[in-house]
Amino acid sequence: MDAIEVEGLKRRYSKGFEAVRGVSFSVREGEIFALLGTNGAGKTSTVELLEGLARPSAGVIRVLGFDPYSERKAVRPRTGVMLQEGGFPSELTVTETVRMWAGCTSDARPVEDVLAQVGLSGRRAGVRVKQLSGGERRRLDLAMALIGRPEVLFLDEPTTGMDPEGRRDTWELVRQLRTAGTTVLLTTHYLEEAEALADRLAIMRSGRIVSAGTPEQVVAERPSNIRFTLPDGMTPDALPVSLPAATLQGQRVEIRTPQLQSALTDLLLWARQSDVELQGLHARTATLEEVFLEIAQSPEDDEDEPGALPQDKGQDTAGEKEVERV
Repeated sequence: MDAIEVEGLKRRYSKGFEAVRGVSFSVREGEIFALLGTNGAGKTSTVELLEGLARPSAGVIRVLGFDPYSERKAVRPRTGVMLQEGGFPSELTVTETVRMWAGCTSDARPVEDVLAQVGLSGRRAGVRVKQLSGGERRRLDLAMALIGRPEVLFLDEPTTGMDPEGRRDTWELVRQLRTAGTTVLLTTHYLEEAEALADRLAIMRSGRIVSAGTPEQVVAERPSNIRFTLPDGMTPDALPVSLPAATLQGQRVEIRTPQLQSALTDLLLWARQSDVELQGLHARTATLEEVFLEIAQSPEDDEDEPGALPQDKGQDTAGEKEVERV
């Protein structure tokens, strides 16, 4: 069953600027879904609509079966939201801040339990918000998102400012939430984070989804690389004809292929039969970072149809214009 359903989503701002241009996707219950893209790709605009902070210009959104904007009372108590910046009163302590938020939350968890979960218990619980590090502030933001026992959790750049240990601890916490059945929609600029956490992901560019699937499926869309150095005096013409065309820099050879195992097998069999040593042999699949950068740097094509996950189709409905951040 899908916890989040999005069909033909659009969001227009003043002067006709369209930040989200017909996006469709779904997020299953108990799944971690990552929404990626460069600044200005439309991620935040999309997530704000899912959170019910604005009405779509067109399209349909369902969170737990409800419209998050028009049926906010049914959706909000069942969701948790971690914004890019919390903006809490600086003079309050960590405990006072969480206690204040708990007082505004239905069925709130015990403050001490939430602080322990995000690593802000003990002495750090008595520290004023203004004295927290950037990473600790993000932990406090996460505590606010978790205090209401959310069924769906929106995490917008959750580990920005955290040190490596804090980031890994947060990853483990997110995995535990998924295991407990929480659905997580995540935006992040850390591609390693998306690879480590996401069951599925979508990459946005210019308000559209241009690639989607599991991390493995998205990476598999790009060719793998084989690199090695030929012995002096040998040219790529001697390589087996079954290999794709190679690029050459001196004696250094690079081969890009969609069939890594087959190409590598042919290369190694040829090297053994020809008694050739391939120095510095290195073979690997594409990385999510390479896929992301290729998408980000590729030219826009306004003639393209709006991007969507393969199983989804867009459906527009009339909406309204408003002016907010992209």
